[in-house]
Amino acid sequence: MAAEPITDAVLPTRQSLLSRLRDWQDQEGWREFFDTYWRLIYNVARRSGLADAEAQEVVQLTFIYLSRRMPKFQYQPAKGSFKSWLRVVTRSRINDYLRSERHDHARMREPLASEAGETGSILEELPDPAADALDEVWQREWEENLLNAAFRKLRPKVGAQQLLIFRLATQGDLPLTQVARKLDVSLAQVYLARHRVGKLLKAEVERLRQQTE
Repeated sequence: MAAEPITDAVLPTRQSLLSRLRDWQDQEGWREFFDTYWRLIYNVARRSGLADAEAQEVVQLTFIYLSRRMPKFQYQPAKGSFKSWLRVVTRSRINDYLRSERHDHARMREPLASEAGETGSILEELPDPAADALDEVWQREWEENLLNAAFRKLRPKVGAQQLLIFRLATQGDLPLTQVARKLDVSLAQVYLARHRVGKLLKAEVERLRQQTE
């Protein structure tokens, strides 16, 4: 498994937000940070085979780790991407959790003589979160998280009706004529909302991507 960076100077994402996280009293900054990334970490943990409660614990462990690292944070974009760093941190927390659970389970059992050789190989049987499969999961979840974050950023800028039109027109199976009929708007309004919101969403996704990758 890839080693975690030994310094916090590896996070070229939103400089202003990450700098604010050095202050534990900045509750708004920490809330924004948590709201942006907890679903990503949770979904990756679930897709790694963890149950709901276990995935929630991994989220907590990850943010506890981040809270300890951020006070010493220094912004140096040349060191690497925040996306890659957070992936390694999440991998490590999942792996630590699995290792701890298996170890605790092994200690609770009274092994038979015939099992003596088996208990020593428990850790070798652990799923490897550094495998290519988890990297693929991370990438899919990252893109989904990026899109959702972009939508949240657009809400204050775009009316609720236009966002609803866009979602129905681009993410569903309804023909545009049925979208117009369903929402009691003209077909021209559907085309306009799809074009306007789509353009803004694309720009927001690209802006977030540049900040985090």
